Amino acid sequence: MKRWAAGLLLSAAGVCAVPIAADSTRGAALFERLSCIQCHLINGKGGTTAPDLGRRIDRDSTPASLAATMWNHAPVMWAAMREQNVRAGDLNEQAANDLFAYFYSVRFFEKPGDAGRGKNLFASKRCADCHGLTQAKIPEAKPVSEWESVGSPIYLISAMWNHASAMRLETRFRGVKWPEVTPQDLTDMLVYLRGLPEQRVAESPFFIDTGANGQALFQSKGCAACHTGRLDLAPLLKGMTLTDIGAAMWNHAPRMGSNPPQLSTEETRELVSYLWAEQFFEDSGNPKAGEHVFASKHCATCHNDPSSGAPKLTGSSRSFTAATMFSVLWRHGPRMLDEMKAKRIAWPRFDASEMSNLIAFLNRGK
Repeated sequence: MKRWAAGLLLSAAGVCAVPIAADSTRGAALFERLSCIQCHLINGKGGTTAPDLGRRIDRDSTPASLAATMWNHAPVMWAAMREQNVRAGDLNEQAANDLFAYFYSVRFFEKPGDAGRGKNLFASKRCADCHGLTQAKIPEAKPVSEWESVGSPIYLISAMWNHASAMRLETRFRGVKWPEVTPQDLTDMLVYLRGLPEQRVAESPFFIDTGANGQALFQSKGCAACHTGRLDLAPLLKGMTLTDIGAAMWNHAPRMGSNPPQLSTEETRELVSYLWAEQFFEDSGNPKAGEHVFASKHCATCHNDPSSGAPKLTGSSRSFTAATMFSVLWRHGPRMLDEMKAKRIAWPRFDASEMSNLIAFLNRGK
């Protein structure tokens, strides 16, 4: 089985965390071992009694929204598991990180696209002027059938960046403006191109790690000369998907010098890992709003009461992420639900912002 690892820099709001290795191959195995696949369908594999996790319709997921969805779904899920005599298994924080990596590898956090819009955009952005579907219209432009980048977001970012110099010359020759794209534009075009019979390229899991060589590349490629202070890339990339980054790099290309540095796929992966992974998992919630969530959702009823036996969450040295909340829910949730029923307290439900704010509150002062 080909190994796809995702070593993600996980950190909570305001906390500089130690890099945590998260492996999407382990996450895929865990998805089966925890029996999730018995009910949930993903990438055409699995059961159909629970929501299809492979669908991208009306979805704008983040780590915090995924944790909130799992929290809200938990009582129904546990009841269904008991009815089917399915054992939950363990999910410590490392395993939760692996599961998040798996969801990333199957592009769960990418926004949905529309093939019809993508077809129109491929023409209106003048991509079709040079790029034929099966044959080259100009010698310098590969036809879509020869593109390797359609199925891999990392390869796509690298290919688009390296293509920019030739594209800039061609737009000047033709007297047309540089075709800027939004992340949604790029997503729509990719959905269209992936569905073409000429393409037949499967979506690839991505491989992203802690970017050990990213800082050196950031210096050697000259990125650091401009991207400091208000142009520091790490905050600018906060919350972006790989498709978001691809669109941003494409739009930025005309403002680069005459000979922007070329990037191999591996160099692109290292740079994206270095700049992006930590920021994506870093929570940006509001601690003050999270304090209200902690009180209004009755978390304080047990977690601020020493006699309840529940651990005190505020003021501890522990750092919280969406993956932490996922793990805590899985390991302690059933007992928590029983105790809340005994106290006649309703199971708390969260939206994405409430979960994000709660995580920020729990990490306040660290």
